Amino acid sequence: QVQLVESGGGLVQAGGSLRLSCAASGLSFSDYAMGWFRQAPGKEREFVAVISGRIGTTSVVDSVKDRFTISKDNAKNTLYLQMTSLKPEDTAVYYCAATILASRLSRHPHDYNYWGQGTQVTVSS
Repeated sequence: QVQLVESGGGLVQAGGSLRLSCAASGLSFSDYAMGWFRQAPGKEREFVAVISGRIGTTSVVDSVKDRFTISKDNAKNTLYLQMTSLKPEDTAVYYCAATILASRLSRHPHDYNYWGQGTQVTVSS
């Protein structure tokens, strides 16, 4: 049974940093692409970043491209999102997700097969 568990969220001042983690069980990172999404109150879930299964190619949404970095540790089956220079508009619940489309850098939530429960990130101004 696949399980994704996010951690690392919290309250931070604008300009600060956080590192989110997603511990995965029941799947092999090399067989799945892993993504981060976020959802702010009253808004749709939006793509943040994705990393492919085998090679580890990444894609990041333009709005965070110079501030957020996605990475993973295959040995630990853990996905990361390093967030720097945080802004109040980054406030959202952040979700990690897994898709069997391991080599496709999909930005579409409906392509993802498994989701974590989410971790809250709040950035104060």
